[in-house]
Amino acid sequence: MTDSSPAAATAPESPLKAVVFDLDGTLIHSAPDLQLAVNRLLAEEGRPDLDLMAVTLMIGDGARKLVERAFEATGEPAPDADLDALTDRFLGHYEGKAADNTRPFPDTEATLEALRAAGLRLGVCTNKPHAATVEILEALGLAGYFDAVVGGDSLDGVRKPDPRHLMAVVSALGAGPGEAVMVGDNANDVAAARAAGLPVYVMSYGYTRIPSAELGADGVLDGFAQIPGAIGVARGAP
Repeated sequence: MTDSSPAAATAPESPLKAVVFDLDGTLIHSAPDLQLAVNRLLAEEGRPDLDLMAVTLMIGDGARKLVERAFEATGEPAPDADLDALTDRFLGHYEGKAADNTRPFPDTEATLEALRAAGLRLGVCTNKPHAATVEILEALGLAGYFDAVVGGDSLDGVRKPDPRHLMAVVSALGAGPGEAVMVGDNANDVAAARAAGLPVYVMSYGYTRIPSAELGADGVLDGFAQIPGAIGVARGAP
């Protein structure tokens, strides 16, 4: 684990009841399928393809923002009046194929199992649409680990970095701000957690346009297996 702030070595105070995870770039490597869907849309519009790294750096603010960024990177920006229709077309290419090349990051399932075994309730707070989120979690065999999933379209426009998005998940898990921790990968996750009063850790391999060490999280983790120790939970705890 790499510390990113003076408080990084301090685990959240007990009793910890819940852990909330971001999805893309935290639990799963989803960029390949997002790249394919984006490039299908761009091809329909006569635009060039985007490489994987370019698309990866566009992820994290929801489907509409991803489409907007893709058009800005390949020519004239899409008119705002067209973005909803373009986003629907993008989702048409993505949903139903969202898990074709998407995989959990190493040690994800074993770590989720350990956290559940320690009595913690787990949730997902993502700006990805809810339908695609559930599709991916089910396809990868991860859905059963989570007690609450709130997507970017679940709360009528409320999404990270708005803390209400994160707190909706925390509340659904039966916890309060002093009883939960956030694990994410980018500035939206850190901002939402800070505004909600939650400790927050970020994954060093995540999808972020700002270096992980500069996000202001309580700690930067290099792998999923480091999460239990970072939040003060012994692996395999009863």
